[in-house]
Amino acid sequence: MSAIVNINGRICAEHEAVVSVFDHGFLFGEGVYEVLRTYHQQPFLFEPHQRRLRESAQRIGLEVPLSDAEMLARIRATIDTLGIPGEVYVRILLTRGVGEFSYDPAVCRTPTLVIIVKPFTPPPAHIYERGVTIALVDVVRNHPRSVDPRIKSNNLLNNALAAQQALARGAFEALMRNYRGEIAECSQSNFFLVREGEVLTPPLEAGLLAGITRAFVFELGKELHVSVREAVLRDEDLATASEAFITSTTKEIVPVVKVDERVIGDGVPGPVTRRLLAAFREHASALAASAPRM
Repeated sequence: MSAIVNINGRICAEHEAVVSVFDHGFLFGEGVYEVLRTYHQQPFLFEPHQRRLRESAQRIGLEVPLSDAEMLARIRATIDTLGIPGEVYVRILLTRGVGEFSYDPAVCRTPTLVIIVKPFTPPPAHIYERGVTIALVDVVRNHPRSVDPRIKSNNLLNNALAAQQALARGAFEALMRNYRGEIAECSQSNFFLVREGEVLTPPLEAGLLAGITRAFVFELGKELHVSVREAVLRDEDLATASEAFITSTTKEIVPVVKVDERVIGDGVPGPVTRRLLAAFREHASALAASAPRM
């Protein structure tokens, strides 16, 4: 991996990138993050990502120290330092900062803001052409009154344990239930299924992250005249699905053809999923191409 890192405005090579072991992001997992990618060298859907970063930070009593314009300028400076012609991956991490061993936020005077930029490596083409298998795991998504899943938290142990269970079973992703036994989301993506031509996805109240790509799918559905709506989903709904897919910033829309040993539909990427993916890529490219150069 060849990355460039910006720590509180100082740009450095990846081997020089360090934060204090007394940073509360390291000590207690107190921090939030966002991941963006570029199309035509432009950060895609920056405003929604930045809005979610602020909402996540607010939920843990943390203030984002830069305006949107300042954040974008800092990202651009980091991208420019990397200096590659292709697309890049951008990870923004904001922590409580350095302080004493205390849960009192007052002991941390200045937050730590890290921006990591590295070349973007797209997922292999075959996962879109053939689809993937995901695993329904027994790691339950965080209870909203524990660590609210709406917070895009740096503390990802819940997600990591679910993903590791799925990987051990040879699956591409982990599908997680909430504390009520309802389907919530995957460890790194949102989940959708298609039934009788209608696209269904768990509601935010099921305890999941409000995905930026997830929201974009709702917009695409309106344009394509495809019904996309929220619905409470349970294990038995998988048996009635003709298609399924997952969404994320870095993966776009990935067809799901199996959940464990259960084949979804005909076991191949379905027409609704393929239409949404094609429309997503077309819109992403067009929006980036029309964006003002930074």
